[in-house]
Amino acid sequence: MLGINGLRLSDTELVERLREGDADAAETLINTYGAQAHRLAVRITGSEADAEEIVQDALWTVVRRVAMFRGDAALGTWIHRITANAAYEKLRRRGRRQREVSWDDLPPAFDDEKRHLQPVDDWSGKGGDPAVQTELRTVLTGAIDELRAEYRTVFVLHDMDGMSNPDIAATLDLTVPAVKSRVHRARLLLRRRLRDYLGEISTGPQPDGDPARKGGTRQRQTVSRDTVTEKAAPAASVSYRAAFG
Repeated sequence: MLGINGLRLSDTELVERLREGDADAAETLINTYGAQAHRLAVRITGSEADAEEIVQDALWTVVRRVAMFRGDAALGTWIHRITANAAYEKLRRRGRRQREVSWDDLPPAFDDEKRHLQPVDDWSGKGGDPAVQTELRTVLTGAIDELRAEYRTVFVLHDMDGMSNPDIAATLDLTVPAVKSRVHRARLLLRRRLRDYLGEISTGPQPDGDPARKGGTRQRQTVSRDTVTEKAAPAASVSYRAAFG
C-alpha cells in the first residue's frame, strides 16, 4: 500500500505505526481501507448515510484497538469484521424492519454429505444481450434488496466482490459451511425471482392487432424458462455488477 511520505507500507508496518500513535498512519489506514469498509457497510445497511457513520466508527475502533490485533487474520479481514459488526449493530439500534423473504419454501442447500442438493446457474459468466441486462437490472436489484442482511452481505461479498469463503467466514464470524449455505440459498432465491419475472413477460397480454392473436403467420417471440440458465443468469450477473460496481 502507498503509505507515509509516498513510501509503501506493509500491513505489519502500518499496524506498528498505528500502535505508536502516528497520525499519518491513521490517514494511510483510511485511504487504504476506507472505501472497502464503506462498500461493506452499504451492502449490509442499504444506506449511504448510515455507511458513512459506520465507517467512521469502525476505523476509529481499529485505531483504538490496534494493540489487540494479533495478526491471526489479515488486517483487511479484521477491519471488515469490525465494520460488519458495527453495521449490524446499526441495524439493531435503528430497529429497521426490512422486508424479509421466507426460506421455508426453499429446499435444504446440502445433503448429509455436504453436497449441493440442487445445481444453480453459473453467476460468474459474462456477456448476454444488453437489452436483457437492462431489463433485468431493476428486478434483480429489487430481489437482492429483499434478502435479509446476513444473506445479502454474504452473497455480495462472494459473488460480486470475489472474496473467498474462508475470508468471508473470518470477516463475518461464520463457519465456512454457513457461508456456502447462505450463498447457495441466495442464488436459489434470485434465480426463482428471475424465472418468475421472465415467465410473466412470456405470458403477458398481446395487443389486439397482433397477428399471433388474429390467426396470422407471425409468431410472438417469448422468453422461455429454459433460456434462463443459459442467458438470464449470466446477464443478470453483469447487470448486478453494473448496478453495484
